[in-house]
Amino acid sequence: MLPVQSLAATVLAEVIRRQPVSPARTTFAWSVAVGPALAKVTTVELAGGVLRVTPKDARWAREIERARDTILPRVQQLLGRDAVKDIAIHA
Repeated sequence: MLPVQSLAATVLAEVIRRQPVSPARTTFAWSVAVGPALAKVTTVELAGGVLRVTPKDARWAREIERARDTILPRVQQLLGRDAVKDIAIHA
């Protein structure tokens, strides 16, 4: 039996992937992947398979870099592995 959290995450990822590619979809997926605090202090843009993240300041850039190995798989689950191949931080 699957835990409810796992099922909910799977369903949410499927719903997001079915939406048309747009900046709003990318921003929403980023927010789900990283949580509201980090989402508030960053902007994101998806281009050519690279998620470009612009943090508010260098402190947030370091946090994103430290959490990259956790964040990338989450974003890939939500947007698709083919859609997001890497994260680039632009401070």
